[in-house]
Amino acid sequence: MTASTSRYQQDPLIEAFLDDLWSSKGLSDNTLQAYRSDLCIFDKFVQAKQLALLDVDQILVRDYLSQRFEKGFEKSSSARLVSSLRRFYRYLVVQKRIELDPLAMIKPPKLARKLPDSLSEADVDRLLNEPNAEDPLECRDRAMLELLYASGLRVSELVGLTMEQMSLRQGLVRIVGKGSKERLVPLGELAVQEIEHYLAGARAELLKGKVSDVVFPSKRGTMMTRQTFWHRIKHYALRAGIAVHLSPHTLRHAFATHLLNHGADLRVVQLLLGHSDLSTTQIYTHVAKARLAKLHQDHHPRG
Repeated sequence: MTASTSRYQQDPLIEAFLDDLWSSKGLSDNTLQAYRSDLCIFDKFVQAKQLALLDVDQILVRDYLSQRFEKGFEKSSSARLVSSLRRFYRYLVVQKRIELDPLAMIKPPKLARKLPDSLSEADVDRLLNEPNAEDPLECRDRAMLELLYASGLRVSELVGLTMEQMSLRQGLVRIVGKGSKERLVPLGELAVQEIEHYLAGARAELLKGKVSDVVFPSKRGTMMTRQTFWHRIKHYALRAGIAVHLSPHTLRHAFATHLLNHGADLRVVQLLLGHSDLSTTQIYTHVAKARLAKLHQDHHPRG
């Protein structure tokens, strides 16, 4: 019975691979889910050919990528899929389930290096000042926005933040990021003030007597989802009249960009963002180059 005439059943090798990633790399649930999605999509294609993942060769992979190209899939989507398949088949080689890696000669589509969307400092001020600090829900959001911009946290790190991770006295937050890597990030004076104001009253009103270690609970007293907070950001941007396209990481990008604008070293920004590889942070070097060019123009006698 082929995949086209029966319900899809995931190849057990995918679960074994994901278990290995979880135990050896400590990847987040979101990252593991992205791997699962990519591999299952490819697995369905393979099963439709009445084959199994262990039967895959280079020709089949190229055939699949060609089909994606013809159907108009985004290059970024195919590049991520190739990355997932490459890691999966390397795992199968190490486990001695296959001898030849079918991805060894496959190159992902070339992607144009896209600069992340960011906000001007004026836009950030308007966004951060939009929530009403006297309303419990908006007081929470105001503290979250201030913290996000002050620290450059990922949204998932922000919504999952617990009380024990914060030291307001020292002005630090301890983050366990991707790959279970820990980093200490300074909060900033304004962020500390907003958080203290929020903790003094609004948090207890949101919890309504419930016990929780989550710093920023939802109005139901549970941990907020990333999607909920993303909708809150868009809500305040609309109210503030901010026309710039926003993404869930807009304030994280603004944090990095504005630090570099004010002279921060790229490696410092790398540590604060929790990037394991400097090349990930180097997407922001356009900011540093623009700043240096302006300094040269403004201060060099022949600038």
